[in-house]
Amino acid sequence: MVFELQQLREEAADDTSEATAVEVPDTRTVFMGCILMILSFFALRLGSAFFIPLFFAIILKFVLQPVLRGAERMYLPRKLAAGVIVLMLLAGVGGIGSMLATPASEWMERIPEGLPQLKDKFRFLSKPVEKTQAVLAQAESITAAPGPKVQPVMLQGTRLSDRILTMTQIFAASAMTTVLLLFFLLASGDTFLRRFVEILPTFRNKRQAVDITKQIEGDISVYLGTVTLMNTCVGIATGLAMWAFGLGDPILWGAVAFLLNYLPIVGVMLGMALFSVVGFMEIAEFWRALLPAAAYFCFHTIESSVLTPMILAKRLTLNPVLVILSLVFWYWMWGFAGAVMAVPMLAITKIVCDRVEKLKHVGHFLGA
Repeated sequence: MVFELQQLREEAADDTSEATAVEVPDTRTVFMGCILMILSFFALRLGSAFFIPLFFAIILKFVLQPVLRGAERMYLPRKLAAGVIVLMLLAGVGGIGSMLATPASEWMERIPEGLPQLKDKFRFLSKPVEKTQAVLAQAESITAAPGPKVQPVMLQGTRLSDRILTMTQIFAASAMTTVLLLFFLLASGDTFLRRFVEILPTFRNKRQAVDITKQIEGDISVYLGTVTLMNTCVGIATGLAMWAFGLGDPILWGAVAFLLNYLPIVGVMLGMALFSVVGFMEIAEFWRALLPAAAYFCFHTIESSVLTPMILAKRLTLNPVLVILSLVFWYWMWGFAGAVMAVPMLAITKIVCDRVEKLKHVGHFLGA
């Protein structure tokens, strides 16, 4: 009897040790995975001229795919429907751009002229700044080593107009590439998905790939459609508020608020800075000049904290800390274009991880 109890205790101890044992991944596998990740980062960074239009086109393809299917139900050929959708998209963007080009250029010329006016309004801050500069100059003169003074050398960089021209050329080339890729992706339909499903080994894998693609298409289209609708509401409210405050070109400010609202956190900071500058340029009273930025911040807060989460809570939720990290990373990687695509790419990653069994813990980590 004592021997049997001892044997049972030893078996229980063995079971406990096996249950608590943690499977350590192979060192070579981890090392190769780290190398692959580093090489992927370098490839994305160096090949930004190719990957940015490609990723933009893929995201737009997910958004416009339901529209294409609706056109096919109306017995339109796929290529014709894809061409009509792309042309309508270009016409809309071009029309809005041409409508806003003149007031935007006028304000760009007025902002440098209004800087002296801003300086006069913030003159009460000049005395503390001057005292701080005097103290720093005195400390520098005390700690400076004796000897001949070194004459500073001024390096002349490229002019602002040359930079703007270069950025415009790069943007035009990227936009043209995006449009071409978008047309061919829409015209191809589900060809790539069929080819991918054909090479998968089991029926379960094939069905899983189709389900993931459909969920990405549905969730991303609903997400971006909802965000666009909410941004339109913010733009309209901001334009009406700017008109009520006496600022010129309310359509321009509504469009600016609409575009900046696509950038989480960073967009509202840029918008508040811009509306603060415009308010101080156009409104004489100090506290009334803060009203445009305050109104824009209120509209953005209501949209981002109440309306959008209420609509998308059951569809897609993301960890806000990871959203910020994704914004920082993709802005470092690809600049403004990366910041715009950061949230959709994070959302696609979460959808894939939620549907793959081995990656469900990653999807749970990415969720709110």
